[in-house]
Amino acid sequence: AFLWLLSLLAASLLWSVSVRLSGTEGAALLPLGAAAAVLLQELCRFGCFKLLRKADEGLAMLSGDGRSPLSLRLMAYVSGLSFGIISGAFSLANVLADSAGPGTVGIHGDSPYFFITSAFLTMALVFLHTFWGIIFFDACERRRAGGLGLVLGGHLLTSGLTFLNPWYEASLVPIFILTLCTGLCAFSTAGGSFRSVLKCLSCK
Repeated sequence: AFLWLLSLLAASLLWSVSVRLSGTEGAALLPLGAAAAVLLQELCRFGCFKLLRKADEGLAMLSGDGRSPLSLRLMAYVSGLSFGIISGAFSLANVLADSAGPGTVGIHGDSPYFFITSAFLTMALVFLHTFWGIIFFDACERRRAGGLGLVLGGHLLTSGLTFLNPWYEASLVPIFILTLCTGLCAFSTAGGSFRSVLKCLSCK
């Protein structure tokens, strides 16, 4: 979560400097700013992987049997979940502030589904960050460029789809489809299978 906050700080500083140097309106730089924020987040995710990997190696050296008590898959899950939770908290901060008033959402023709859509979008982002963490850590561990490209491409696509708001049908539906597909990919990456699901459901 701390590394995600560092990426947010770096993106904010980059945005502020870019607006001042370009002399243009902030709206014109939004796509580039969003792309830069995504790249910084994934860079911090990589930094998180390197830090946890070093900690894992250090614990392995200190243990008697030469094995670390930490699990890479567990660290990937926790890291992704923490990225998702802090991202969701910041995403909803302004929404919750607006909900306190004054005014009523939709009174001037805007969509009355702003709050519920924001909630569903935040939920999808929390899940996506968790799935991305699992895929990203596995790709770094096994040196698979395809997994890294999948995470980066999915993150950029999700960020880009939010620019379609307030046309919520065009943004929310593809994001949830992407969440489902990414979740299946993360499930497979973590070693899951249809047989393991059946065993879980049968409590065996």
